[in-house]
Amino acid sequence: MFVRWQTPSDGDLRVLDVRRAEAALMEHYARLVRLVYVTLPRSPGRHRRVLAAHGLVQRALPHRAPAIPGRRRAGDARNAAPDEYGVLRTSVLRAAMAQDARPGPLPRSWGWWPGRPTLPTVWGLRVFPQSGGAEELLLDRALAQAGWPVRAAVALLVLEELSADEAAAVLRDTGVAEPSEALLAARRLVDESGPHPSGSGTGAAEAATGSRPPSVADGSGTPVSALLAPEFDPCLLHARPTDLLRRRHRVRTAVTGALLAACVGAVSLSLAGDSGVPADRGRDWTDSKAVGAALLRQTPADVWADTARVDFTAWPARGARTGDRALLERAMRAWSDPSWRGRRSQEAGAASTGSGRAPHLLFADDVDGRAVVVLHDDLTTVRYSEPLDGDGAPELVSALTDGASVTTAAAVVVSRTPESVRMLLAPWIAEAGTRDLLAPDTPARDVSRSRTGLTEPLPVPSADGDCRTWPVVQLRSSTRIVEKHAFLLSDLGGISPVHLTYMPPPEPGARPRPPREATGTDALLGWARTACRLNGLRGHGVRAVNHWVFAQQDLPESAGRATWVCARADTWRGPGRVEYLFLGPGSGPARSAGVRANTAECSRFGQHVLADVDWRAPSGSSYLLAAGSRSVDRIEASGPLRAKSDGRFLAVRAPRKTSDAKVVGELPERAEVRAP
Repeated sequence: MFVRWQTPSDGDLRVLDVRRAEAALMEHYARLVRLVYVTLPRSPGRHRRVLAAHGLVQRALPHRAPAIPGRRRAGDARNAAPDEYGVLRTSVLRAAMAQDARPGPLPRSWGWWPGRPTLPTVWGLRVFPQSGGAEELLLDRALAQAGWPVRAAVALLVLEELSADEAAAVLRDTGVAEPSEALLAARRLVDESGPHPSGSGTGAAEAATGSRPPSVADGSGTPVSALLAPEFDPCLLHARPTDLLRRRHRVRTAVTGALLAACVGAVSLSLAGDSGVPADRGRDWTDSKAVGAALLRQTPADVWADTARVDFTAWPARGARTGDRALLERAMRAWSDPSWRGRRSQEAGAASTGSGRAPHLLFADDVDGRAVVVLHDDLTTVRYSEPLDGDGAPELVSALTDGASVTTAAAVVVSRTPESVRMLLAPWIAEAGTRDLLAPDTPARDVSRSRTGLTEPLPVPSADGDCRTWPVVQLRSSTRIVEKHAFLLSDLGGISPVHLTYMPPPEPGARPRPPREATGTDALLGWARTACRLNGLRGHGVRAVNHWVFAQQDLPESAGRATWVCARADTWRGPGRVEYLFLGPGSGPARSAGVRANTAECSRFGQHVLADVDWRAPSGSSYLLAAGSRSVDRIEASGPLRAKSDGRFLAVRAPRKTSDAKVVGELPERAEVRAP
């Protein structure tokens, strides 16, 4: 099949052979699937996203030859993609954009979805790409927070190695209304992914102007290299079974239902016109013989000291009741059976029942009058507990802990009272102590723990807003994992305590550095003034909080120096929440200068920030103060108060309260950054 048309530029007639398009699809299949996979929304999970990517590419072959633009002349662009591949690429991107435009997340089932990809279909297995490292996780979170045009622009620049003009043309053909804005946001995401080597000179200027795509060979761990990792390759997959217990339950339910239906039908036919006896409801599944303990995985005791994946999967099973089959079966049933009748709760983003993965057994023992079992299924950490004396109800709590690391998989809360918790520490923890964040000069106190890693009762911050102390746990990892360092964890009411980090103020001429542990003198002094702000993060599924000092400003009237902090809370689900804080001279608590939710600001992918606050000098005069990160070179205030300042600081006397003032900063490339 062929079609003829006239190209807009030179009048040449071009035809597209569908057979050649099929050959192009087969040749570039993996390339197209990766392109679609990167641009699809993250909400359905990796399994359904993999199937969607393959399905959309497999449907991309046109049923009849479409009209396409003519081939470029030889001098138009180097390495130009063939016409057939270009048509396929545009087609799959349009299909991916259509999925993103659907209201709400992709459905749990493909059924009753107009235009859905019916193939491929996988029964009895869940497939997903290889788990990546910290760089890939950060990139995936940044892409999840970006809109579809930005994800597509990043994919075209990095995976397809297109120039900015070529990528804009593809986005325009796909149906993106403002391709230039998408490319600018994509370039900013790439540029803000981390420090670039100094002396980039012309290359950096060319990338900023869009005359060439970002390099894919810098090897620096930027999104450019991370996007090429197996984490984003939907053709290199791992497979795990679906929920075996639930599948068995469904088969039994289906068979029982069929038999009951047959019996009811027979009785109805024999007793036509009579009122029958109500059908037997049958036994509840939870009353049948317990199953599932044999499915539990147990990691050998010394694996943590000789593995590249130091997280919950490296925890051995510990506790005196790891061999108690009846207890483990009750815990497995509570986690796997949606009809289980105990108290069930889940933290933000966590599943309420099993995900189909055979869980790891981490702990089983008696703690503070309850039998406790801790499980981990690669995505979720689960704590099951039941009373030892029969007085009380069993309880199941689940928390999302996907992508945990040396620090965030270092402890699990196994028992809680309003005043204290007991934590189970990771096997790689060599030293443990507790300290008060509000008393930075007081050294940490050693914490005793059992041979199984269970700590003594540890004090926790008050949840009622009384912030007279803020106890945290200070841990030090073993030298056997070449990660000997101390770090802080704070309890915020969840199963996993929150990792606290610190970033010092920028130094002139020095490249930005990643967050460091909050155990140094400056970090402890900074956290002493901001720790009480952590109370507002309870119940949000927070993974880590970073205290970033992005600016220090000399105050008017020689009133001293102020510190500007961005406190970023990263959640296990991915979205982040930031609060800008103003710390005036002295040691008083921080003032809030604005909050933003679901943002990449103050992360590796959002390093350009700005904040403002009203401030009253000791003389009684009011001022509008603003400060930006190191790349801000101009600040302008508008609204009730108008003022401009070159550089990254603004301090202007205000005749009245200026809370309605709008403060905008300008970056060297003319992009804007706005205060919250």
